[in-house]
Amino acid sequence: MSTPANFNGQRPVIDPNDAVMLLIDHQSGLFQTVKDMPMTELRDRAAVLAKMASLGKLPVITTASVPQGPNGPLIPEIHANAPHARYVARKGEINAWDNPDFVAAVKETGRKTLIIAGTITSVCMAFPAISAIAEGYKVFVVVDASGTYSKMAQEITLARVVQAGAVPIDTGAVASEIQKTWNRDDAMEWAGVYTKIFPPYQLLIESYMKAQEVSKNNETLDSQRT
Repeated sequence: MSTPANFNGQRPVIDPNDAVMLLIDHQSGLFQTVKDMPMTELRDRAAVLAKMASLGKLPVITTASVPQGPNGPLIPEIHANAPHARYVARKGEINAWDNPDFVAAVKETGRKTLIIAGTITSVCMAFPAISAIAEGYKVFVVVDASGTYSKMAQEITLARVVQAGAVPIDTGAVASEIQKTWNRDDAMEWAGVYTKIFPPYQLLIESYMKAQEVSKNNETLDSQRT
């Protein structure tokens, strides 16, 4: 597979020091239309993207499509998990990139790598992604944190954004590329991130902690015998 043109020969991986998280139109009303994945999973993954942006010190920009109407407000977990996130109000533009204030907020970060998730996938995620690529940005689209009304719509959209030069990615991969290493002070917070992405990881953590507890108890007993 050829490297997308907008990466200019660079490896298509996320550089946390150059990345901005764009969380677009994750709204309670729009979530009711999602059929390509369970709505609760979509909600959890959108929220955890905000959390990993906070841990990785990435700027976060959010926006909503007519939140005063049936599309509903943004889910509150996003700004709760990323208190530093900047919300940009739109004036009815369907494509967030058509809003000058939104584009200005992105440019003010000085960063050129965009991590984009949005509901609905074929519009709220795809339109800004394609527009940003045309302006020279590196774009990663988070597929499992973007929801739409059918699996077919998801597949068609993926084909379209990849053809435009975007790199499709999932939330687990985004977490790993931002985290980089377990050798960091906030490692346990990152472990919590993975439990939100795939809950069975919690079982792995619990089994590890139990094994550590047993090992510690055995060491204590051995020391008492000697």
